Amino acid sequence: MSNLTRDEAAVRSAVVDTHRYDVSLDVRHAADPAVEGYTSRTFIAFSAEPGSVTFLDFIHGGVHSVFLNGKELDLAAAVDGNRIHLPNLAADNEVIVTGTALYSRSGEGMHRFFDPADGKCYLYTQYEPADARRVFANFEQPDLKAEFSFHVTAPSDWHVASNGAESGRAPLATDPDASTWDFATTKRMSTYITSVLAGPYFRAEDAWSTVLDDGTRLEVPLALYCRASLAESFDAPELFALTKAGLDFFNRLFDYPYPWGKYEQAFVPEYNLGAMENPGLVTFTEKYVFTSRATDAQYEARANTLMHEMAHMWFGDLVTMRWWDDLWLKESFADFMGTLGVDRATAWETAWVNFANKRKAWAYLQDQLPTTHPIVADIPDLEAAKQNFDGITYAKGASVLKQLVAYVGFEAFIEGSRRYFREHAFGNTSLADLLAALGAASGRDLGSWSRQWLQTSGISTISAEIVDGDGGAGAIGGIMDSVTLRQDSVDQTTGRQEHRPHRLKLGLYDFDGDGALQRTNSVELDVDGPATAVAGLAGKPRPALLLVNDEDLSYVKVRLDARSEATVREALDKIGDPMARALCWTALWDSARDAATPAELYVAAVERFAPAESGIGVLLNVLGNAATAVERYVPAARRDAVRGALLDTAAARLRDAVPGSDPQLAWARTLAGLSRHDGGQLPLLRGLLAGTEGIEGLTVDAELRWSLWQALAANGAATLAELDAELERDTTASGREGHALASAARPDAGVKAAAWKAAVESTELSNEILGATIAGFMTAPDGMLDDYIEPYFECLERVWHERSIEIAGRIVRGLFPSGQDLPEGTAPEEHRVLRRTDTWLAGHAEAPRALRRIILEQRDHLLRALRAQAVPRAAG
Repeated sequence: MSNLTRDEAAVRSAVVDTHRYDVSLDVRHAADPAVEGYTSRTFIAFSAEPGSVTFLDFIHGGVHSVFLNGKELDLAAAVDGNRIHLPNLAADNEVIVTGTALYSRSGEGMHRFFDPADGKCYLYTQYEPADARRVFANFEQPDLKAEFSFHVTAPSDWHVASNGAESGRAPLATDPDASTWDFATTKRMSTYITSVLAGPYFRAEDAWSTVLDDGTRLEVPLALYCRASLAESFDAPELFALTKAGLDFFNRLFDYPYPWGKYEQAFVPEYNLGAMENPGLVTFTEKYVFTSRATDAQYEARANTLMHEMAHMWFGDLVTMRWWDDLWLKESFADFMGTLGVDRATAWETAWVNFANKRKAWAYLQDQLPTTHPIVADIPDLEAAKQNFDGITYAKGASVLKQLVAYVGFEAFIEGSRRYFREHAFGNTSLADLLAALGAASGRDLGSWSRQWLQTSGISTISAEIVDGDGGAGAIGGIMDSVTLRQDSVDQTTGRQEHRPHRLKLGLYDFDGDGALQRTNSVELDVDGPATAVAGLAGKPRPALLLVNDEDLSYVKVRLDARSEATVREALDKIGDPMARALCWTALWDSARDAATPAELYVAAVERFAPAESGIGVLLNVLGNAATAVERYVPAARRDAVRGALLDTAAARLRDAVPGSDPQLAWARTLAGLSRHDGGQLPLLRGLLAGTEGIEGLTVDAELRWSLWQALAANGAATLAELDAELERDTTASGREGHALASAARPDAGVKAAAWKAAVESTELSNEILGATIAGFMTAPDGMLDDYIEPYFECLERVWHERSIEIAGRIVRGLFPSGQDLPEGTAPEEHRVLRRTDTWLAGHAEAPRALRRIILEQRDHLLRALRAQAVPRAAG
């Protein structure tokens, strides 16, 4: 039994109180691919209710012995799959479990990676929400905190790290090529944030210090790790500078000294997440080590992730949610604080613009799915917890916190956070504990706010209803008789209207003498209930643009009134304020996604206005949206023409962009991505690869080269021999992923059959190569994948039960037959894939909740696309 229910966890925490772990891991033979596992020995000291029983969690390759209070247990009785039963407990207990843990290729537990560039072996651990049990026996739930001591035996020439500082190292007397590292005992923490790193990593060192209010100096050693083959691309000085800026900022802000001793950060291969907040040893995806040219937006996103994980040292690590229902207590705060840290502790000035344009867009998408949930979620088991790392828990939660800051004031919000840390340090909490601290600091009763924002689901849509007083029919400059804000707030789970309070601004924009759209007035007000009259605008001239939620204070979807929408579609590039411009882009995208306007209108806006977009983060986002609109939302009959026009725009903008600029790179990436489905620009792509087509300032480096090859391969214009030759040129891990995607993208039935077999039937592919293979498989001409629709539905439960949840999730989500077109005369709800999906859901009501959630979400994405395709063509 690998799942754990909330009820089981509650029973166990009522019986058990954990004190100390001492864990020994022997990975000295990890470099031998034939060795599948390693010895794991765990000592746990814990107290319990005398005479009670409980169990440990351990996903293993064999348990060798279990000693409870000095007595060896009968393994046949004690070991039950992934659980180890502990009978007849005393008031104070000691248990020692020795067994074989298995190396992972899925990014869960102890992941083992062999670098294709030099053959070297690298190890790291990743546990959230419950994969520490893949490495050592433990009580795997967040509220059973303990102190941890780790000991790791590994090759002597490796670097080894853990949460605690290295306290000793000694060579093995029996093996001169191996040594054992001992690490200092940590402060109390949850199992899922313990961590081990081992391998021939490149290591850089630095230090940070500050003087505390009592005059003592806080010294924090710093270190950075990456694979040796990436060392030349590793910008350690910049990362150290960001780390120090963050530590300065958060130590002052939280008024609670950084509590975990050292602060190390490792950039590791084949990572399933962006990063993980292990105290003292934070892990990041090595995609943040930019081996090819990266845009400023990518560097800013990396800084945001760094600040996000650092905020977790307080929110999540120092104070941890009791169970995964309150995952938002750490992730929402870290998401908000990550953006705040970039905004206030770095030189970037676009943090909140990119938050509005990217992070909130993720939340808006998630919050309109049938599987949306309150920020405080119902998480009955670990499988549900795994699926809950979503746009609601992260970005909606952060957006709501931003709204809360506007509601109670920033100073009260921070003082409440400080109180929360002081009262619950090294403990576990729930929603009530946080609300008590914030309520005490602000003097406000937050119960009603919590019920409306944290315990309901769905997104509010607000539109401005304008009544003109002079018969001007919405003409600019006409007098407005009244302005009313209409709120539609259907809770997706209950179907009820849940009108929430919003503190927001209305921005009035008009053209100046130079033709620029400038804010001429602003009205700040509280919106609540279905209708709110804006008294201050009655009798005022009608602006060219009335922007609801100007400055992005609230979490809300905005519908532009007809006059404002016309202005935006004619003059979006004239809006000088970056935030206002980003909000208008979002409004146009929401309109297309919601099938309120034809998707090609959004694409047309991108063609017309994106070249003038000065924010690279916004530009990358709108270009990505345009590609999605073309391939999913534009009807099949018009798709080739719309895509061709966008491709021509991308090629033209690539040629006339400022040489070497971020926009030039963005247009190059867009050209390559769109060309996977259209051969119109293949000669240009070939020329860029061969060097015969020179575009000043454009570096066709490894990442861009693979994007170009993937486009050629998808059109049947690249041979396997050519792709293999490119792989010989680029023997890196990213090169291997690029090759896997390009190879599987070739439009050949045999290629698709082999890719399907590798992804679904075989277990040989690691997590990242699996993802690349699936992406390549799904890149196919119309109709080529029709024969895989039925096999997809037939394999779902088998895949879910036979593979780890990470790998199963990639397969189930990635292979859903989403690339469908709406036949003429067919209602979207009657599409054959939707009907087949509904049949599966009806016939598998008892399937695991997490599996059904993925299918329900994929069904909704498809239905949204088909509804968009059904929108009549725009006039003109």
